Amino acid sequence: MTLSRDSAEPQIATQWARIRGRLQADVGDVEYRTWLRQMTLVGIDGDEVTVYLPSRFLRDWVRTHYGEKITRLWQQENSRIRRVDIRVDRNHAALAESVTEPPVAPAPLAQRAFSQEASSREGSSQEAFFQGASSQGAFPMPVSAQTSTASPPGRPPVGSMRNGEDVAGPLDPRFTFDSFIVGKPNEFAFACARRVAEQPSSQGFNPLFLYGGVGLGKTHLMHAIGIELSRRGNGRGVAYMSAETFMYRFIAAIRAQSTLEFKDQLRSVNVLMIDDLQFLVGKDNTQEEFFHTFNALVDAGKQIVVSADKSPSEISGLGDRLRTRLGCGMVADLHATTFELRISILEAKAQRAGTPVPGKVLELLAHRITSNVRELEGAFNRLIAHATLFNRPITLETAQEVLHDVLRAHDKRVTIDEIQKRVAEHYHMRLSDMGSARRARAVARPRQVAMFLAKQLTARSLPEIGKKFGNRDHTTVMHAVTRVTELMATDVNFAEDVDLLRKMLES
Repeated sequence: MTLSRDSAEPQIATQWARIRGRLQADVGDVEYRTWLRQMTLVGIDGDEVTVYLPSRFLRDWVRTHYGEKITRLWQQENSRIRRVDIRVDRNHAALAESVTEPPVAPAPLAQRAFSQEASSREGSSQEAFFQGASSQGAFPMPVSAQTSTASPPGRPPVGSMRNGEDVAGPLDPRFTFDSFIVGKPNEFAFACARRVAEQPSSQGFNPLFLYGGVGLGKTHLMHAIGIELSRRGNGRGVAYMSAETFMYRFIAAIRAQSTLEFKDQLRSVNVLMIDDLQFLVGKDNTQEEFFHTFNALVDAGKQIVVSADKSPSEISGLGDRLRTRLGCGMVADLHATTFELRISILEAKAQRAGTPVPGKVLELLAHRITSNVRELEGAFNRLIAHATLFNRPITLETAQEVLHDVLRAHDKRVTIDEIQKRVAEHYHMRLSDMGSARRARAVARPRQVAMFLAKQLTARSLPEIGKKFGNRDHTTVMHAVTRVTELMATDVNFAEDVDLLRKMLES
């Protein structure tokens, strides 16, 4: 077929640009960069458009998943178009897009293209595909499975790196040491991360292994290390990636018969950071490759930083050799957040947001959302967005209304023990004083509040409540309820305190 030069005409170029824009808006940035960014418009012949892609795999995927959409968009732009022909042309690979946007990096393609295969290739009947792989990376592959390595002039081949730069994921500029809120649950991990950022490969700190539950700050600290190294001028050769990305790129290198390049690229970095190592559990061949990379870097005096949800000794399914190597450096855990740490995090976010947030609202969030920092920050951001969009002040009532689903998810049955603990914490008194004989006002008043809330929020009888407060008589509980009710009617601040405690405790 002889193609016309229509594609060079401004009108056709404009139509193609609009189609690409609509595709990106429809499928999202990630899908667009992964599958569609490398499309090259070649020309139009009558009612047929021809588009080139650099590999068979990519062509087949785009035909199957986006062919109809692309055809429909062309027909909306140009009524004479009836068909879109998607072809492979390795010599054309990614050249057209170099004019207006940089060519797509191979990492997202590897992640998406092999995401369905990765789990089955490792830990399934297809595990044999990897068996017998030589340390030199010679993996004969069918032609149809190979990916193109063509690149625009002046750029390294797709899949190559310069000191690990291209293989690494981007560092989030928000995740710095300055923006990390330090408290008792994370102060040791924070100190270790700072030491590594200031003195990479320090004795006793290589590798640095950070572990803890979801949303406690492991990823934040890893990004902060990379950013601090860059600030100090030591950022060249810093590579950060998730364990999942490491596996996908290893598989992609095998398919492209470029495992030697993959090994050389990774081992050229000065600092390698692998996030969520638990993802490699059961992935024996990827573990093996990581183990050898780990040894090569440590032996060369390079720094390794790893994070996981558990300590090395507790991750089942991790090879013994790798487990012992990970545990030979510095292992630091991040504990669950305390109320004080959550308050500090929220206060810092409120200051950065520039939106007035009452302290009692922050206390409500810090008391009720205790699972992890990500969820806490998400709830806070939602509250700020609501206040900004509707130009309304933030109050306890609006917080309850806007975050009703989040707060309900954290609701639980209230017990007298929980009430005593919360009230003692709120009034900065010892929990043991709830049942003591002390009658000082600083103790007696919070005790009365706790009795009042126990009567309001539990089904316990007055004698049962009195028993939990140092075997006091039921008449003492009745007096406490009456006294608190009277004070709430005459003292606005006191009423707000009690109301806040109730909202934090009620289910």
